[in-house]
Amino acid sequence: MMETAVVGLRDQDQAKTRPVPTELPDGATVHDAIIELLDNYHDINSQHIIELRKEPTPLEFMRFVSRNQPFVVRSTPDPTFRHISKTWTPSYLSQKLADTPVTVALTPKGNADAVVHLPSGGSVFCKPYEVTESFSSALSQIIAQEKTETHDSATRYIQSQNDNLRSEYTALFGELPPSIPFASAALEQDPDAVNLWVGNSHSTSVLHKDHYENVFVQVAGKKEFVILPPISAPCVAERSVLSATYAPLDPELRTEDLRKDGLRISIDEPEEYVPLPTWDPDRPGENTTPYSEFARPMRVTVNAGDLLYLPALWYHKVKQIAGEEGMCCSVNYWYDMDFAGQFQVATRFVQEVAAVGGRGGGKEARE
Repeated sequence: MMETAVVGLRDQDQAKTRPVPTELPDGATVHDAIIELLDNYHDINSQHIIELRKEPTPLEFMRFVSRNQPFVVRSTPDPTFRHISKTWTPSYLSQKLADTPVTVALTPKGNADAVVHLPSGGSVFCKPYEVTESFSSALSQIIAQEKTETHDSATRYIQSQNDNLRSEYTALFGELPPSIPFASAALEQDPDAVNLWVGNSHSTSVLHKDHYENVFVQVAGKKEFVILPPISAPCVAERSVLSATYAPLDPELRTEDLRKDGLRISIDEPEEYVPLPTWDPDRPGENTTPYSEFARPMRVTVNAGDLLYLPALWYHKVKQIAGEEGMCCSVNYWYDMDFAGQFQVATRFVQEVAAVGGRGGGKEARE
């Protein structure tokens, strides 16, 4: 068989294949590659949340979804949301819902669904003690705690996260759009859940992520978000934490008489471990991994009338700030994320590689 003539070849070694060049030095490890990944992401992507003055079209929204990029619409022009941000006052909500029985989360410090570090060592993931109260009673307790410095009741938060506006709060759901038009058109689906959130400044949601495209509307008061992209998985010290639930020390005590020191932690049965971040962006020196110092948290305050898009799998910590009337109120629409394609598996891969590359490093601290 005749071979094609080759001109200019110095020797056979010149034609041997070589590793693809990277920005990493010779001898680099998986650990080095993860740091390079984080640095490259932050160099390429904005470290500020985009602010819009009008809602995006479905096509514009889909571009944000495809980039997994958050944005906030200041003073959304949607007439319905503008209306409820003015009309959903505590007095109106109490009158509208009155004695409607609703699910209320109770915790000692407003730390529902949070990692609690035990004095004896170790940690648990503690869910709130859930009770059923009339809406008007729950709201009056929420406001009283906000306005009275000496108020020592357990912290109440309406946060059932189970599509509650289409179940417990149907009386209010009729005043809202059933979906977010630009999101439903772009994603070709209706929201999987529409939720109401009512609390005061004592409640904070710890760092966590959701498998949803989240469109969030602030109604009263404001919320301060600290957010990190999914690529930050190596930074946030995700651990499997023993599951527990708050329970009253005295089961016979009326819930309205329950004080913050009247709750205990009860380990769930059967035993369960829940994976979640243990690193806190507001206490960055604790519970670290070898990559925590490379995290770049972004912060945004969402005021009454604003709309926030928080993409799927973004880590977020949320602090409530009540308005003048003592209440913080929000509505959110959860749309199922698309698990097809590369995004979800690539995010999981980064998390798993970081677990391998970071073994043996990092520090753990306790409160």
